[in-house]
Amino acid sequence: MRSMWKGAISFGLVMIPVKLYAATEQRDVTFRQVHRTDGGRIKFRRFCSIDGEEVPFADVAKGYELPDGEMVVLTDDDLAELPLPTAHSIEVVNFTPAEQLDSILCARAYYTEPEPAGLRAYALLRDALERSGKVAIARVALRQRESLASLRTRDGVMVLETLLWPDEIREPGFDFLDTDVEVRSQELKMASSLIESMTVDFDPSLYRDGYREALEELVAAKVQGLEVARPQLQVEDGGGSLADALKASLAAAKASASAGGTNGDDSTRQTRGKASA
Repeated sequence: MRSMWKGAISFGLVMIPVKLYAATEQRDVTFRQVHRTDGGRIKFRRFCSIDGEEVPFADVAKGYELPDGEMVVLTDDDLAELPLPTAHSIEVVNFTPAEQLDSILCARAYYTEPEPAGLRAYALLRDALERSGKVAIARVALRQRESLASLRTRDGVMVLETLLWPDEIREPGFDFLDTDVEVRSQELKMASSLIESMTVDFDPSLYRDGYREALEELVAAKVQGLEVARPQLQVEDGGGSLADALKASLAAAKASASAGGTNGDDSTRQTRGKASA
């Protein structure tokens, strides 16, 4: 891995020099936009909407559009003058119980690696965090944008997770929230039993990206010039009550568990679409 940021964790008066590494990577199959007839790659050029001239990248600046359509142009020098005290610092602000951190706030995760000079202080903060059951709340600036962040431990490494600001979370203003929905006690009991029967210790290795695998097979078949079989998706007709669907799901989950199933994924899919609440 290649580090993408260098700085220090600021913990009170303690400074722990660290590097950041992206902890995740997308495994999507990537495509190019091409000309359908000959496969030639499609290229895009930058043109000015006023004079129609092509603009070299060196002449591209950031612009903030006003409500009346006027544009305020900001240069790199303008942005460089803005205060950004956390440009090279992960500034720990306080600590909070881990269960109080809503996962909807989490954006991206990064591994932290201590520099040799900060190894002892790093281990101290890591072990103290793990023992406390808390996460550190911090501020950090990555790519010229300051973010709220959390620090927690994972497999002996402190993981930095950038967080969204509270005003970046949308309110779920759905009409159904104002509807008084009757939930029958018997159905609630069956739903709880279904949840219990499908509960396992989480193991991410049990799950796979079926769509990506199928897409890779499609590309491989195209390369080899083979015919591609496209299985038809079977969709069962709707009908039956919610209670019927819950009973069938519970029975399928129990059957899968007795047969040595791990997560009940395939069996519960067979019952989806049956209930018409």
